[in-house]
Amino acid sequence: MLPPRPNELEDIEVQLLLEGIYRYYGFDFRNYAMASLKRRIWNVIRAENLTTVSSLQDRILHDKSCLERFLLNLTVNVTSMFRDPSFYVAFRTKAIPLLRTYPFIRIWHAGCSTGEEVYSMAIMLLEEGLYHRCRIYATDMNEEVVKKAKLGIYPLRLMQEYTQLYQLAGGQKAFSEYYTANLDGAMFSPSLKKNIVFSAHNLVTDSSFNEFNVIFCRNVLIYFDKQLQDKVHKLLYTSLRRFGILGLGKHESLISTPYQSNYEALDASEKLFRRVTP
Repeated sequence: MLPPRPNELEDIEVQLLLEGIYRYYGFDFRNYAMASLKRRIWNVIRAENLTTVSSLQDRILHDKSCLERFLLNLTVNVTSMFRDPSFYVAFRTKAIPLLRTYPFIRIWHAGCSTGEEVYSMAIMLLEEGLYHRCRIYATDMNEEVVKKAKLGIYPLRLMQEYTQLYQLAGGQKAFSEYYTANLDGAMFSPSLKKNIVFSAHNLVTDSSFNEFNVIFCRNVLIYFDKQLQDKVHKLLYTSLRRFGILGLGKHESLISTPYQSNYEALDASEKLFRRVTP
């Protein structure tokens, strides 16, 4: 029998690495989109001064601090305040009027990363007079980014950009009212945090933990393959109350998912949907 070709050997090594991480630590990356996953794995290999996927597997399984570095590099944490401002305009005009009819609003922000989009939604809800009757659950599989999100401190150099995005998203005040500038950066107001619960949750391996009126899962599913996307869509659907609102990312869709017919579009172009089935 001929030995496997280099690409085949790399595939075997990657599969063994992901299986080992799942069995030993419980983090399941086995159905992530393979091309982008491999790029990130090799970034970690170089950062650890290693040369093969197998050597990375050995280090991760015997050194938990290496696993933590791996998770920070592997999970995608691209975010900003009021990212895709047109989404917030659509939410303000199409979803807020519906939420006004609820005595209490339970929101899940799945894959919250370092929290910028969570605080963005808190600001919008505050401006719309709804924040006092909201509870936002902000979760991410990466405990380190959840800690950063809970702090609510961001680089001061980004505030000018965030101010522009806030204005494009329909902001009603001076954005600087929501944070205090100091040497460490821009610290967002404690009043924005009071109705937010930050915690670790893995969309791939953890189950539903509540029923929600609104779920945001934006720019997360694009990193999963079809099998894993369907699994997460099931979790989102079962976690969303009837007439609850689902917000997806710009390049994500319900098309060809098992739950496509269970939703109606509030704004199809901004990927804002409403569950209509019992």
